[in-house]
Amino acid sequence: MNMNVQTEAKLKMIPCWSCKGPVGVGALFCETCKAVQAPAAVTHFQRLGLEVGFDVDVAALDQLYFDLQRQLHPDSFATKTVKEKALSQQQATALNDAYETLKDPLHRADYMVHLLAVDGLPKAANTVHDQAVLMEAMEMRERLESIETMADLKALAKATKADTNKVISGLSEAFHDGDIETACKLTTRFKYLQKMLGEVRHVRARLMA
Repeated sequence: MNMNVQTEAKLKMIPCWSCKGPVGVGALFCETCKAVQAPAAVTHFQRLGLEVGFDVDVAALDQLYFDLQRQLHPDSFATKTVKEKALSQQQATALNDAYETLKDPLHRADYMVHLLAVDGLPKAANTVHDQAVLMEAMEMRERLESIETMADLKALAKATKADTNKVISGLSEAFHDGDIETACKLTTRFKYLQKMLGEVRHVRARLMA
């Protein structure tokens, strides 16, 4: 399912708004006149120059994001035109949206199932139709409501984190195989598990009160 969208994007050229020279779709700056460009309608992966894939090196992504944002720092545009200042801010916002989505495994998975399901999301993406996930969510909530000690809460949190790691591994395999239906099911389960971890924190605060 991986594809080099950065290369693909660069093959598509558009004219620079400033010098009219050729600019690769998704480029931050024109190579000819160095003018900042408007954010293109590209995917988050294309915007960051990454291949489409669930497995992301977060440390490398962090470095890439901060390097790109440095190029768009307001100080670099202090003497530029009003239009260039506005475009740099738009680019910074678009890069931030892409980064925030791709750095988080749940947001990344949810984004990818929508990006790759070209014929529409399968029914598995609808929580109403996924009875197995609903039953698991109900059981987790009942278990959470019955917890009275910190030890039991820690055990539940540990088990939920372990399940989350298994889901992430499953998502990696599903996306690699192009199995969007399974990816949809796992993404739905991922959402419930994350919600459970959030509720664990609330119960921890109650027990410590």
